[in-house]
Amino acid sequence: MGVLVVACSRPGAELRAVTTTSPPATTRAPTTTTNAPTTTAMPTTTVPEKGWLVIHGAGDVNLDPSYIPALAERGYEWAWSGLGGLFLDDNLTVINLECSPSALGVAEPKAFTFQCPEGMAEMVAAGVDVTNLGNNHSQDFGKEAMLDGRRRLLEAGLDPVGAGVDAMEATGFARFEVEGWKVAVLGFGGVRPHDGWIATNEQPGMADGDTLETMIAAVIAAEEWADWIVVAIHWGKELDFEPRPDDIERTRAMIEAGADVVFGHHAHRLQPFELVGERPVFWGLGNFVWPRLSDAGAESAVGRVVISPGGDINGCLVPAEIESSGHPVLTAEPACDVGL
Repeated sequence: MGVLVVACSRPGAELRAVTTTSPPATTRAPTTTTNAPTTTAMPTTTVPEKGWLVIHGAGDVNLDPSYIPALAERGYEWAWSGLGGLFLDDNLTVINLECSPSALGVAEPKAFTFQCPEGMAEMVAAGVDVTNLGNNHSQDFGKEAMLDGRRRLLEAGLDPVGAGVDAMEATGFARFEVEGWKVAVLGFGGVRPHDGWIATNEQPGMADGDTLETMIAAVIAAEEWADWIVVAIHWGKELDFEPRPDDIERTRAMIEAGADVVFGHHAHRLQPFELVGERPVFWGLGNFVWPRLSDAGAESAVGRVVISPGGDINGCLVPAEIESSGHPVLTAEPACDVGL
């Protein structure tokens, strides 16, 4: 693994996201064979110059104003105002949106149901790019509401992953071309209220984050197009501080298949960061935009990944704390920064 030079600035970049999952077709010029000697001009291909790439991941984000009244009182920008523009200064930000982003539907018969039809414009303004819907709350108000929310996220300029109209869409990846790199983002849900939560060929739902064959196939499909593959996954057991053995096994398999970054969430507790096969894995990023229910639950972090122009990859946790309900605040500078 390469060594990164420490500095305090990085180039900005425009993102271009495409939500289709099929790799672009390659068109080859027809060739003509004759008996006379010919000179064939080889097509010239411009290879984009590679730049520094900075990717951030955050854990559970809940924008339901009935659960976090401060959002209704102060406005949805309150959720992002303690970050110092961190997500605006990177190339890509991925969060787990743990609520149904629609006003449609009726609440499912479960202990906690979260609905968040507002706050999308503020997310975009804060620099969020991708929202994982592969979790146990995106369908709290039914599948129609989940699909409506997915559409509304796209219209707002956010790329939803981890859920869709069928299994193919749910396991599809968001595409980004930035700083000369192609980055794919996948989402999975390993926590389900019941089996009907999972997308199939016939029904909407979330991407299956328990079935290894499904996960590996999605990673391999993304690898056909991408230079780097980021996985956001909702897994584990609530209140645990360490990953489960099954999730460690899944992570190793995804990395062997081609995944480069894993952002985990669901436990509502901050879990360790480590390199697995020299790839950054954030086992559990804890709560982020969430009520402050306890000191342990208020300890949070942003996962940061830095990729050099030469392809060296590194990562670290950027410490944060939910200072008050719905208001995460960074408490230290990133330990892994990008040099020019």
